[in-house]
Order: sequence, then structure tokens, then C-alpha cells
Amino acid sequence: EVQFVESGGGMVQPGGSLRLSCAASGFTFSSYDMSWVRQGPGKGPEWVSAINGGGSSIYYADSVKGRFTISRDNAKNMLYLQMNSLKPEDTALYYCARVSAATYSKSTYSPNEYDYWGQGTQVTVSS
Repeated sequence: EVQFVESGGGMVQPGGSLRLSCAASGFTFSSYDMSWVRQGPGKGPEWVSAINGGGSSIYYADSVKGRFTISRDNAKNMLYLQMNSLKPEDTALYYCARVSAATYSKSTYSPNEYDYWGQGTQVTVSS
């Protein structure tokens, strides 16, 4: 059974940092591209970042470029999102998601391009 468990969310002041983790199980983790997707209060899902199976290709939404860093450890079946210089607009529920499509958007979120998601971890940026 494919499963993802996210952790690392919390409340932080503007300018602060958090590191999100996503523990994957039930499949060959290194064979799949992975993305982080977020959904803020009253908003639709927003694609944040993606990384290919080997970790050599990385993509970011313009809204987080230069502040967030995606990485993975295939030996541990872990996906990470280091978030620095956090802003109130980063407040959202953050999900890790497995890419199922042969090609997928690196700028928008299309749910038909993914097949499994975690339960999400809440990030709140507020003073």
C-alpha cells in the first residue's frame, strides 16, 4: 500500500524557517518524481515544487523560488522541503504527492497528473 506521512509543519513568524518531511512507503520511491503541493485558506491547490526520481532535476513555483529547497533521500524513502524567509502568504496545508503522468506541469497543479497524496502538514506564518 502506497503511503505518505508528512511532518514538520507548525507556526512560525514571518522570516522564519521550517523543514517539512514526507516519509514514503509501499513503492519504489526512487522510480517516481515527487511534488509538494499546498492549499491555503479559501484557495485552490497550488503546485510548489517538484523533483525527479534521481534528484537531479528540480523545479519551483515562482512564488517560492529562492526561498524553498526541495530534496530527497532515496535510501531513506524521504522527501523534504526546506522553507526559509517564510511569508504570511505561505500559510497553507502542505502535501507531498506522487507524480503518475509521463509529463506533468512545472507551474500549475493538475490533480490528474498525480495518484497518491499524503494527509498534509499545516504551516502557519503569522506574527
